[in-house]
Amino acid sequence: MSDYSWAIPVMRAGYAGRGVTYLAVAGLSLWALFQGGEAQGTEAALANLSDSGWGVAVLWLIAIGLFAYAIWRGIDAAEDLEDYGTDGEGMIARAGMIVTGLIHGALGAVALSLALGRGGGSGGEGGEGGVSSVTGRVLEWPGGQWIVGFAAICTIGAGIYYVIKGWKAKYREKLMANHFTRNWDWALRAGVMAQGALVGIIGVFLLAAAWRGSEQAAGGVGAAFDWVAALPGGGILIVILCLGLLGFAFFCFVNAAYRIVPKVSGGELTSLKDKLKSMA
Repeated sequence: MSDYSWAIPVMRAGYAGRGVTYLAVAGLSLWALFQGGEAQGTEAALANLSDSGWGVAVLWLIAIGLFAYAIWRGIDAAEDLEDYGTDGEGMIARAGMIVTGLIHGALGAVALSLALGRGGGSGGEGGEGGVSSVTGRVLEWPGGQWIVGFAAICTIGAGIYYVIKGWKAKYREKLMANHFTRNWDWALRAGVMAQGALVGIIGVFLLAAAWRGSEQAAGGVGAAFDWVAALPGGGILIVILCLGLLGFAFFCFVNAAYRIVPKVSGGELTSLKDKLKSMA
C-alpha cells in the first residue's frame, strides 16, 4: 500500500485556511451588524481585511490555506484517500471534491491578490460582482441557461446534503473520537447545518438566474445575507446564521486537527461515530 502520510499536512493547512475564511466572514459580519451595518459577503470581508497590516497577514494565511485546500481536494479525489469508492455515489462525491477545490482555489486567488494590494477584481457592491459576472459569462455560452441551471441544481443538492449531514451527524464518520469532539458535537452539527442553509440559498439564486437568463438574479454569500435580513424577523435570523457560520469555521478547525483519512490511518483510529455507538 502506498504511503499517503505526506498529504496530511496539506489537509490540515487546507481545513485551517477554510476555517479562517469563514471566521473572517462571520466575525466581520457580526461586528458590522453590531455597529448597525450589514452582514458581508466573502469577497467583501476579504477586501476589508486588506485595510490593516494584521488584516493583510490574515489574507496571506487565508490564501495559503485555501490553495492547500484546493490541492488536498484534488489529491483526495484522484487517490480516493477517504475511500469513497468507484461506484456511482463515490464518483459523484469525488467529482464534488474537485469542484469544491476549484472554488476555494479561486477564493485563494482573490485573497492573494488583496494581500498583494492589487484588489480582488470582483467588482460589484458587497463583493458579489464575481458571482454575477461569472454567471453572466456562462449565460452567453451556447446552452448557457442549461449549464447555469445544472450548476444551480448541484448547488442546491450540496446545500441539502450539508443540512442532512449535520442533522444526522454523518460527519462523525470522519472525525477522531476524543473528549473534545464528543463535548463539542452540538457546535459541529449546528455549523454544518448553517453552511448547508447558506449554500442552498445561493443555489436558489443561481436557479433564478438560469430561469430568467439574467446574471442579476445570481449572488453569493452577501446576497444570501441580504435575502435573510429582509425576511420577517430577519435581524434575528441573520445573527443566527452568522453564529452558525462561526460554528462551521469551528467545524473546519476541528477537521484540521482530528479528521480521519482512512488510507492513511489504516483503520487504527476510532471514529466519533463508532465511539458514541459503543457508549449508547
